[in-house]
Amino acid sequence: MPRLFTALTLPPDVAEVLQRRQSGLPGARWRPPEALHVTLAFYGEAQERQADDLASELARITGGPFEIALSGVGAFGDAHRSHTLWAGVVMPNEPLSVLAGRCKKAGERAGLTMEARTYRPHVTLAYLKPQANPDRIGAWMAGHNLLTSPPIRTDRFGLYSSVLTPGGSHYELEREYLL
Repeated sequence: MPRLFTALTLPPDVAEVLQRRQSGLPGARWRPPEALHVTLAFYGEAQERQADDLASELARITGGPFEIALSGVGAFGDAHRSHTLWAGVVMPNEPLSVLAGRCKKAGERAGLTMEARTYRPHVTLAYLKPQANPDRIGAWMAGHNLLTSPPIRTDRFGLYSSVLTPGGSHYELEREYLL
């Protein structure tokens, strides 16, 4: 069963800027440029019928082109241990929030169980090994917190499958949808 999610891809120039910041932190498994994206909705594992239904529901989403911008960096974690470094998306952004909500509803209509957590758009830059030094993580974030991007125009989103490998997740674009 594939793991599915919808996302906005980043243009190569923005991915390159992010990639230049991906260094100087032992214990970080940096994401390659082709894996940098803004997740809209994560669906998890889906049966073939659910995946087909999801693809049909996503095709019904309407909207129009809009812009996003990146600003700042941070970390997700628990119990005083960070496990993910990210670049933030400037919020509020109504078109982005509406699209993410529509993608979530499409998953629900396809019979998938959706996460209840609040949507926090970001670009995952690295996954951190448990032994990563918290002081070094804090120093890396302080050194890169002024990250900004010019406006990034988006006129499409994609449905991706994710395969877990020993080297990390591998993503494959399954379908693309114009806004």
